Order: sequence, then structure tokens, then C-alpha cells
Amino acid sequence: MRIARWSHDGAVDEGFVVDDRVVGFPDGLTVAGILAGGLDAAHAAFAHVQGDLGASLAEVRLLAPLVPASVRDFVAFEEHVEGVSAGVEGKSHVADEWYEAPTFYFTNPHTILGPGDVLHPPVTQRLDFELEVAVVIGGAAGASTSSATGGSDAATDGSATGWTNLTVEDAASVVFGYTIMNDWSARDLQGREMKVRLGPAKGKDFGTSLGPWIVTADELEPFLDADGFLAIRAEVYVNGELIGEDLVSNAGWPFPEFVAYASRNSRVVPGDVLGSGTVGNGGCLGELWGRNGRLVPPPLQQGDEVRMVVEGIGELIGTVGLAVPAPEVPPARPRARLRRREIDPA
Repeated sequence: MRIARWSHDGAVDEGFVVDDRVVGFPDGLTVAGILAGGLDAAHAAFAHVQGDLGASLAEVRLLAPLVPASVRDFVAFEEHVEGVSAGVEGKSHVADEWYEAPTFYFTNPHTILGPGDVLHPPVTQRLDFELEVAVVIGGAAGASTSSATGGSDAATDGSATGWTNLTVEDAASVVFGYTIMNDWSARDLQGREMKVRLGPAKGKDFGTSLGPWIVTADELEPFLDADGFLAIRAEVYVNGELIGEDLVSNAGWPFPEFVAYASRNSRVVPGDVLGSGTVGNGGCLGELWGRNGRLVPPPLQQGDEVRMVVEGIGELIGTVGLAVPAPEVPPARPRARLRRREIDPA
């Protein structure tokens, strides 16, 4: 099943993509509601719309397929780390700590873009894309709170409260589906803030594209290899030119291990999005800049089209629009480090 959101005749609708048509959910259901119910809810809703004509896919404008509860983005491809580190550190280097756990950062769920949307980046000299596949969390996992939250004997599907400390096996059961993710990046802004040992933040939080729809996990099960990795091909094109290509199964961890790690002493809920991190072999310009020792291919410019194609999912297109200058924030001011105030608040 393919699950999407779209606008048509001034209204937003949510439902299924069936061949070349879109069909709304029955009974006023929403993507959020379907995710909370899990794959069982999706199959039940799909059975209700069998035979419905809906509207032609060509007549609607696809939106981001969900409004995420949160967005985590991992750095799970060793080849990507090797290339980017060569540009940042002057040599290819993967820290020992990278191999210990699938590290991630949180990005902004309020700046999500959909298929065909125009990105208006900050003022940057090194605008980049990142080709990723993202997993979407759903409910009705069948995990019990005794294994998922560490205490209660009662069972829960997690649709209301989510899960904490999932095992890898239980984490696999909350994987609802997959979508394509473009983690747009301003590498110069990212580099500055990460020298402060925080971030990435402003180098990333201006836009993340998701789409074109969510493909349910059962649809991609045939692509799982013997070790549980999703062996689907991912490609990225800039203005029609192939820039990078990789298999998603080259990640250091399969998706359920991302989910399990994210839930450690924390919580994952239906509607959470977890990006794989940038695939290797040209999954972003930053990797190629590091390997080439110069800005080749060039940074993205206004008018550039980035098209991502992932086997079994579809394609996600984004266009670079006009950069938006932001109000200046003054630099830090030297202070005397007084320990007692000199003003009288009275």
C-alpha cells in the first residue's frame, strides 16, 4: 500500500495511492490515525475503499505524506562518513565511536517539504542535498509494556504513549513503512556551529523533504536480505545528471536497530520519522567534495532540481528557490564575569 496526503480543489485529503489514482480514507480517517492503528488499520481501511475511483494522481498536488511527530536523522553509512570527513578533517577518518551505535540528531518537524516543493534556503555558499530512506513508526506493534517500557504487566499497542527500550524484535514490529528523505544541508553554516560541538542545527533545520508517499513495510519485505537489511537501490540526480547511487543495505545497521536505539531510555511514537542518514557513493555533494578535494560537483544554486529515486518507493523531486536572508544576531559580547549584580532591582 502507498499512503499519501494531497491537495485538490483547495482542500487537503489523505488516503491511498492506487495505481495512477488517489482514493481518500474511509470514515474521515487520517494518516495520523492510520499510523496509530498500524498496518492492521491500514489494511482494514484499504479493504473499505476497494472499487472507489477517487481522483487521478495527475490532477492533485502531493504533499508530504505525514506531519511528523518528530524527525531523527542517523549517520549510518560508513562510506558517507569517510568522504565527508576527508573534506572536514583533511583526511578520511571514521571515529571508533561510530561503530558502537547508530548515532543520530533531531531535526525540525515544522519545516517539512513535500514532493515538488521549492526550498528557500538560508544564505549559504555550500547548499547540499542528502539522499536517504526514512522509516515511519506506526502503532499496533504487539509489543508489551513489560518488554517495551520496563515494568507493567499490561499489554499496549503503543498508539497513545509509544514505546521505551524496545528490543530489536519489537522495534521491527513498529516499522509501519518507508519514504524518501532529502535532508537539505547548508554545509558552511553546519561547519561553523559544529566547531562549538553542538548541532547540526541551523545548517539543517530550514527544510527536510519527505515523499512522495509512505510505502508500507509489507510491500518491501521481498527486498530484505538474510541479515535484515533493506536491499533497495537509491539514486540522486541534479538537473538530470546522476550524482550518486547506492544500495540502502550498505548501512551499518538495519532499520529496526535504528528504532531500538532511538527508544533507549527515551520514547518513540507513531508518526516519528527516522532517516537512514546519507547513503554512500555520492549520496550528497559533501562526500564528493571531500573525496575530490574541491567543490566538484558545485554547490546547489537557485533553480537546480534535485531528483531522488528509490527502488520500491518512487521519486522525490525538490527545486532550489531564492535564498532568504535572516535578521542578524550580534556576536557574543565580552563580559566581566561578575558574581554579584551591580544594579538595584528596586
